[in-house]
This record gives sequence, structure tokens and C-alpha cells, in this order.
Amino acid sequence: MHMTTMVLILAILGLVASAFLVGGVISAAVLGFGIYLFIKDKTIENLRIIAISAAGVILPIIMYLNTYGFHLPYDDGSGRNAYKTILATNYENLGIDLFGKERSKEASMAAESGEADTEYINAKSEIADDAALAETSENVESALARLKNKNEQQGENSEAQENSGSIFESLDSIRKEDKNKGGIVSIAPSDDNMPSYGGLPVGTILIAQYFREDDHNCNPVLVLQNKTGDLVRYECRFIARDKEGEELATSEKTVEVVRDGALFVFEGRFDKRDLGGNIPDSYEFSITKREPYEDDMANLVSVYTATEGSSALLTAENKSDRKVKVDAYVLFFDGTELVDCMWMIPQNTDEVCLDPGSAATIRGDAYYRFDRVETFYTAYEAIGEG
Repeated sequence: MHMTTMVLILAILGLVASAFLVGGVISAAVLGFGIYLFIKDKTIENLRIIAISAAGVILPIIMYLNTYGFHLPYDDGSGRNAYKTILATNYENLGIDLFGKERSKEASMAAESGEADTEYINAKSEIADDAALAETSENVESALARLKNKNEQQGENSEAQENSGSIFESLDSIRKEDKNKGGIVSIAPSDDNMPSYGGLPVGTILIAQYFREDDHNCNPVLVLQNKTGDLVRYECRFIARDKEGEELATSEKTVEVVRDGALFVFEGRFDKRDLGGNIPDSYEFSITKREPYEDDMANLVSVYTATEGSSALLTAENKSDRKVKVDAYVLFFDGTELVDCMWMIPQNTDEVCLDPGSAATIRGDAYYRFDRVETFYTAYEAIGEG
């Protein structure tokens, strides 16, 4: 076999192995030899060897930067070593789950920290079993209905907790006619045991709370309802804290205009690099309200959400004679677990708003499998836009 052909085969093998982080050394060696061959004989075959082996050297570097950036490897809380973390991060972004989800991870972590709650773990196990049954029988709606019945049976316990002075109102205590007012309410009040605490203005109700994380971010998500009787502007400050209660990072969000009775979302965004690569021990939120600066336009806007493969398509239609800005949150669920949360602003002008009498669609791509989405939105006059 000709020397050039053998080196070309090695270059291809090195590139393939680099997709699993183990071909960088081979590619680097072939790259050096390819440069030597090219200096001796400047042919397209030798140039092809250089190009393929250079890609094999660069690919592991890109995969590392995509996982840790310009930082040394750190513990992301997944229990995986750096090698598996890099592979998992890059292939999960392509929709490939190399190592599978560890269903018992939450329970084992809670037991090690001494904070496990037996009833919570049993409930999560039942949810996982029902979800697996639903997937096998291709009947997710049936499984969700069973979970809803379980929550309704626990309604009396939830009311007792409220009467004891809790500032949190459970989902089961919300009247049926209010549950879908201004958005869709999830089945479970919370899908995680992340400790949280905070303050709410009078007349503002906490409907559901979630905590999601991936290899790069930690995101507490709150679903709330305005029952103040007024049009309100809300502001929220999230604080991530360590086990000593020390502040790690903050995240501030604003919802410009919320109608009375409407549901809305606050999402805190914490970069794990700001948290030392770890999940915070708890988070705190502080919510305040005031008069809005803009006019509410939600009654003159229609919002529709459809799913297409791994994406959500959100369409907003402005039926008014004024420019309108629509702020929407789309929550992606796999069963009762929140797997992604996207802030989406449909627009057809340069000022991220909708022209009078127009419509626009925006696409959001989820990195994780989901079986349903929930949409929450507010709409207000785009003052000063154009």
C-alpha cells in the first residue's frame, strides 16, 4: 500500500476517534507527518491529509471549550468524571443521550446530605414508574391523569399547610376556573426538592416552582398569579446561596405588565461558572410590585404554540392599531419534570415588537426530550419603539 494512502487512512481513523476525545494524539502525529510529506511533495493528497488530521486535533479542543470554556474541569454535580462530562455535554446538544438518565441519582444525593425525605422519594418513584408505563403503552395522557388524581387526593393536606401560615399556595387550592386563566398551570406544584424561600406581595400567589439545571446553567422557575385586582409591574431578584447561607450570585428579572388574574413566569439564570461549577444549596427570591409604565395589550393579542419535532413554534398576532411587544415563556416538560424554559419574543420589526395588525412566529429548539409545553405571556404597548 502506498505511504500516502496509509497516512490518509490513519488521518481518518484519528478524526473518528477524536469524536470520542481519544484521537487527538493520533491526529497530531499524522498532522506532523502530513506536513512533512507536503513539504517534500506538494500534492492535493498530502494537503487532504493535513486538513483531516487538523480537524482531528481541533475537534477535542472544541468539545472541551463547549463544556468548560477556558476553565479547568470542575464538578458539575452529575457524578461523572471530566471525560464523560465532555462527551455527555456535546452529544446531548445533538440530542444523543450517551450514558442514560440515572433515575435514582436525586434520592442518593439527598440521602448522602442527610436531607432526604422518604415521602418525596416515594412520590418521585411513583411518577417515574407511571411515566415509564405511559411510554410503554404510548398513553402519556393517561399517566398524567393518574398523577393529577394523586395530587387531588392530597388537597386536604395542602390546605392544612396553608392554614399553618405558609406564604406558598399549593396548586390544589386554586379554583378550577382560575387554573387556566392567562396560561396553563402544571400538574405538580414543584418537580424538585431544591430548598427555596422568599417573599411575595399581597395578592400575588405562587402557583408552581421548579428548578432545572444542565451542564452550564442553574435555573429556578416560578409560576405566579396576579390576584391583586390591579394591573401590576413585577420585579424579582433571585439569590443563589451556599450551605452556609452565603450569597453566590444574583439574577434579576422584570415582568412589565400583568393583568389581574393572569399567570406569569419568573426565571432566574445562574451560570455555573459563577457558582464555582456547583449547584447552589438553596435559592432566595424577593418579588416587588408597582404601577406599570406601559398599557396592557393582552386582550388585543392572540398567542398560539405548536410543537414540531424537538422545537416549539410560538406565533403572536397583534390585532390592535398600535405596536405591541409580547414577552412569552415556553416551559418544556417530560411528564411532570421541567426540562427546559425559553424566553421568546416574536417580532417582525427591528425593535423586537409587532406592527399593528400583523403576526410573527419564533422557533425555540429544546435540547432535551419533552412531551408537552406550557406557554405564559404578557403583552404591552411598545412605547418608543420606532
